[in-house]
Amino acid sequence: MTTSEAKGRKIAVVLFNLGGPDGQDAVRPFLFNLFRDPAIIGLPALLRYPIAALIAGARNKLAKENYALMGGGSPLLPETEKQARALEVDLAARFPDAETRCFIAMRYWKPLSGETAKAVKAFAPDEVVLLPLYPQFSSTTTGSSLKAWKRAYRKGPGRTTTVCCYPTDDDFIQTHADLIEAAYDKAGRPGPARLLFSAHGLPEKVILGGDPYQRQVEATAAAVMARLGEGWDWRVTYQSRVGPMKWIGPSTEDEIRSASQQGLALVITPIAFVSEHIETLVELDHEYREVAFKAGCPVYVRVPALGVAPGFIRSLGGVVQSALQSPGRVQCENTQGACV
Repeated sequence: MTTSEAKGRKIAVVLFNLGGPDGQDAVRPFLFNLFRDPAIIGLPALLRYPIAALIAGARNKLAKENYALMGGGSPLLPETEKQARALEVDLAARFPDAETRCFIAMRYWKPLSGETAKAVKAFAPDEVVLLPLYPQFSSTTTGSSLKAWKRAYRKGPGRTTTVCCYPTDDDFIQTHADLIEAAYDKAGRPGPARLLFSAHGLPEKVILGGDPYQRQVEATAAAVMARLGEGWDWRVTYQSRVGPMKWIGPSTEDEIRSASQQGLALVITPIAFVSEHIETLVELDHEYREVAFKAGCPVYVRVPALGVAPGFIRSLGGVVQSALQSPGRVQCENTQGACV
């Protein structure tokens, strides 16, 4: 495309994430929105809705206490807004003759897909890139968010290109490796140590049904280890288990306890979370840290989430640029079959 053809081109990039309650009063409705999603509880709506209401009520008190540790609500939206503004700067440099704007669509709390779809329609883009802030694809995250967007943006303007996943993108991987090294250096490189790549877990039946999430998480961890080089003792683990179903493992909590009982220092990195939120700021920083020290861990190092690290923003910009080179198609970085 020539410069003259591109001039006036309008590009909308929609960033997807789960969302989080913005205050104590939002905790219960957020939980209800989460558990009424058929991607989370696969029952007919007639059964799913009352079950979701029961779960939201049962978990409301503890969830409020956890969000109180973060000031009363989730920092996920402000964190995502920072990422959106940083990405706009990156894209302005990549597409100097286009007007590029980033929008945020959360799955379970504001701004929901319907609100964001109205804003994108008002922008009237020529191109729309759907960009999940879930690097590894799962039907429960990216899949659910894309379905909600498709319903909300029906007959919206612009040619849509969907990014499925980017679990081994070069800049994404290098940023993880750099943050791990920096955190370990800051702690004085205590040894012997074990590095845990902690990702949100899923019920085992979801993976057995063909969901690529687990193998993509493992591919991310392996790619990071290739950058870090030899000499690391490491594991991929899964956190945030809820309910009686069998979940994929090993669990982060069990591996923390095992390493601590062996007297190992721990380095924990959130490999599937790109922003700080309840799973990092409460579960990793409070609950699992306490488990580690009670079990004898000498040093507990938590690597920060990617946030607005320049390498991660560069990764997102590169993913968008690649998507726009093949417009109208699903961009899928997955060597073992399609994600969507």
